[in-house]
Amino acid sequence: MRLAMVGAVLLVAGAVAVAAGALPLADVAALIDRVAPILLFVVAMTIVTELASDAGVFFWTARRLRHWGRGRSITQWLFLAVFAALSTIFLSLDTTAVLLTPVVVSVTRQAGLPALPFALTTVWLANTASLLLPISNLTNLLAQHSLGGTSPAAFAALMWAPSAAAIVVPLVFVGIVFRRDLRKRYSRIPVGGIRPDQPAGGGSGAAATDRVLLGASALVLALLLPALVSGVPVWIPALAAAVVLAVVFALRRPRVLKVPLVPWSLLLFASGLFLVMETIRHLGAPALLSQLAGQGQGTTDLLRLAATGAVGSNLLNNSPAYLLAEPLAETPQRMAALLIGVNAGPLITPWASLATLIWHERLVRMNVLITWKGYAIFGLIVGPLTVLAAVLALAAAQP
Repeated sequence: MRLAMVGAVLLVAGAVAVAAGALPLADVAALIDRVAPILLFVVAMTIVTELASDAGVFFWTARRLRHWGRGRSITQWLFLAVFAALSTIFLSLDTTAVLLTPVVVSVTRQAGLPALPFALTTVWLANTASLLLPISNLTNLLAQHSLGGTSPAAFAALMWAPSAAAIVVPLVFVGIVFRRDLRKRYSRIPVGGIRPDQPAGGGSGAAATDRVLLGASALVLALLLPALVSGVPVWIPALAAAVVLAVVFALRRPRVLKVPLVPWSLLLFASGLFLVMETIRHLGAPALLSQLAGQGQGTTDLLRLAATGAVGSNLLNNSPAYLLAEPLAETPQRMAALLIGVNAGPLITPWASLATLIWHERLVRMNVLITWKGYAIFGLIVGPLTVLAAVLALAAAQP
C-alpha cells in the first residue's frame, strides 16, 4: 500500500510536469512506447512465478537441494546459492526476494541450521546475480532498449565477466564470515519429523500435493526459460506462459486467481517513477551527474560511472539512479559499468532496491532478525568490493 501511495504521488507530480510544459507530450509518448512492453513483461512474470510458487515448484526444488546436501552445511549452502543465482538470472531479482527467501529459511530450519548466512546469500545474490540477462532486472530491460534492442546473447556476452565476479565476491565473503556455521552437519531427516513429500513451509508450498499443478507449472517454466533468451520480445512468451498457467489454475485451483495476483502497487510505482525521472532528465540532471561519472572508456572512468550508480542507488533507489545516469552510458562498456553500479551496488541501505525491502519483510514474517545497522555494515564491505571486482572483470574482458 505504501508503494502504491508513493507511485500515486509520483504520477501526480509527473502529470503536473506535463501540464506545466516541463515534459513535452512527444517525450511522454516515447516513454510509453519504451516502457509499456517492459511493464507488461514484469506483470506476466509476476503472475507466472506466483502461480508456480503456489504449485510448489520452489519448495519442491529446495527440498531436493536439502536432500542432495547429504548432511553437510556447506554443500547445502552452495546448492541454495546456485538456486538463488539461477532464480535471479532467469526469473529476476524480485522473484528471488519474494519467493525464494521463505523457502531458504524454511529449508535451513528443517535442517537445523542458522538461517542468517543463507538469508544474506539470498538477498545479495538477488541483487548481484542480476547482471547477466536482460530479464534478470528491470534496469537491464531498460538498458537493452537503450542499446538498440541488443539480443540476449549479445547482452550476456557483454556482461558475463562482471556477472561472474559479482556472484563470487558475496559468496566468498559469506564463506569467510560464516565459516563456522558452514562447517556444521545436519540430519537428513527434517527437524520436526516433516516427511520429504510434505511442503517445506506454509503458504505457497501447500499446493505441492497437487501433482497436476506442480507438473504443469514445471513444464511451463521449462519451456519459458529458453523462450526468454531466444531473441523474441520477452513480453510475448511471458504473457503466453501466464495465460497457460492461469487456465490450468482456473481448472484445478480457481480460488488462487484473484485481483492481487497482478502487482498493481509495483505498476503504479514504476509508472510514476518513470514519468518523474523522465522529467528530471529533461530538465538537465544528467549534465550535473556527468561531472562525477566521467566520460571515458578507461578502467578509472568505468569505475567512476559504476560508483555513481552505486552511490545513487543507496541514496535513492537503483531504478531512479539508473534512469538519471542512463544518458551518460553512451557505449556498451559504459552501459555495463552503470548496470554494475545500480545492480550489484545496492547492498548498503534497505531502500537501495525493492528486492531488499521485500526480502526483509519476508524475514520479519518468519522471525529471522537482522538489524539494518548490521546489514549496512556488511554491505559497506561487500558492496564496494563487488562493484570493484565486477568493473575490473569488465575491463579485463574488453577486446
